[in-house]
Amino acid sequence: MSENPALAEAAATIANANEIALACHVNPDGDALGSMLGLFHVLRAAGLPVVASFPTPFVVAPHYRDLPGLDLLSKPEDFPVEPEVMVTFDCGSLARLADLGASATSARTLIVIDHHVSNECYGSINVVEPDAAASGWVVQLLIDELGLPLTRDAAVCLYAALVCDTGRFQYETTTPAVFDLARRLTEFDVPIARLSRALFEEHRFAYLKLLGEALDQAELVREQRFVWTAVTQDMLARHDVTIDEVEGLIDIVRRTSEAEVTCVLKEELDGSVRVSLRSLGDVDVRRIAEANGGGGHRFAAGFTSSLDIPTVVARIQAAL
Repeated sequence: MSENPALAEAAATIANANEIALACHVNPDGDALGSMLGLFHVLRAAGLPVVASFPTPFVVAPHYRDLPGLDLLSKPEDFPVEPEVMVTFDCGSLARLADLGASATSARTLIVIDHHVSNECYGSINVVEPDAAASGWVVQLLIDELGLPLTRDAAVCLYAALVCDTGRFQYETTTPAVFDLARRLTEFDVPIARLSRALFEEHRFAYLKLLGEALDQAELVREQRFVWTAVTQDMLARHDVTIDEVEGLIDIVRRTSEAEVTCVLKEELDGSVRVSLRSLGDVDVRRIAEANGGGGHRFAAGFTSSLDIPTVVARIQAAL
């Protein structure tokens, strides 16, 4: 169990609240969605007044479609403006809440649930566990502290959070305790095979064609053990693929045996560049991300830049 004293305070605050509003970061990944939905299902089953959402654009990537409760989420415009208690998940800063940031600032109590060491601890109660494998892990600690029972829907969502942020139990964060939690969650008849295929293995043929182009354009900088590729808006348009569909591209590129650090850059509609970084461990990519206004972990980090792709790549190489 956690020794974080904020955990008990967070649980007491939630248990006594008349209004609980949950939110995860913009463009949510599996851990963000899974951890938020996990607590949402538990609180809802206990009869507590809870709503959940995430910032605009209010679009879920297709590989998360099997997470139960997506249809119960509130649109950002319907999110409470001044919630009594607001809880954020997997979100390192107020900026990552985008248009829900105002609600966080106005909340009577703001609880931050996260596992990123780069978290800015912007809440009135900060439950941040840097050693945890996923934010979903921290949510399970909170559920236990609340003394509430898990539901099957919550277990499915928390399993998705855990499996996504451990890279299907392949990253350094995978410990015996992680497998203990996975065992506990899968006792709720989690559809492991179907969920795993949806999360990691199933893509439209159009994505595979774009993948071919992205891999063809990938560059390996041998002297820096660095490999990178980029996905532009032109590529997305030509292949009729959404930017959310290419989230797993970095997991393909990082298979490069000659590379220690992997980078995928994705051009947004507004011209900004979303950057994902991965490391085998010798290089702390979190430091690169933080230097560019982002955050994350030693092994996985990211940031968004207003600079063009060549300039961003040059800055990463300079940092390396």
